[in-house]
Amino acid sequence: MPDPHAHAADTTRSPEALLAQVALGDRAAFEALYHRTAGQLFGICLRVLSERTEAEEALQETYTSVWRRATLFDPTKAGAMSWLGMTARNKSIDRLRARRGTRVRIEELAHELSDPAASPSQQAEAWADRERLERCLGELEPQRGALVRAAFFAGYTYQELAANLKEPLGSVKSRIRRALIQLRACLQS
Repeated sequence: MPDPHAHAADTTRSPEALLAQVALGDRAAFEALYHRTAGQLFGICLRVLSERTEAEEALQETYTSVWRRATLFDPTKAGAMSWLGMTARNKSIDRLRARRGTRVRIEELAHELSDPAASPSQQAEAWADRERLERCLGELEPQRGALVRAAFFAGYTYQELAANLKEPLGSVKSRIRRALIQLRACLQS
């Protein structure tokens, strides 16, 4: 794992461009991506797990997954930071579940997803993004909004949601997919 405190040589390429290179096995791009994004992703891991050692391990698992699964990144579906942030969140939730053996509460995850050392302008941008996301979530049909929140903020799997709702898995997936399409349209407007 690259040193999070070292400075990356490549600060010109976007995270999306770096991820495309990582998908081709470019180790230098991976190192540059790590240096560019580790602070923010560590902030996500730390907020979910609340323990530095656990967060560091989740961050390592995140980048291991990114290296192995970079080919799955689709820039037409999400930005690089969203994809990376979701990966970090999921790895952290997995560790939290394993550590606690209990369900993650949405209140534990509804924190700002920016680096704790972010600049005031970065914090303002993150706050505006969060407000826009909350506004768009509020525009969803209540059931769809609840499904999205449960799946993406509370860490429920689609299978768990289907079992809890006593509905077919395909129906739950379809409803979430339609909600995400609606969210994406709202966020892009």
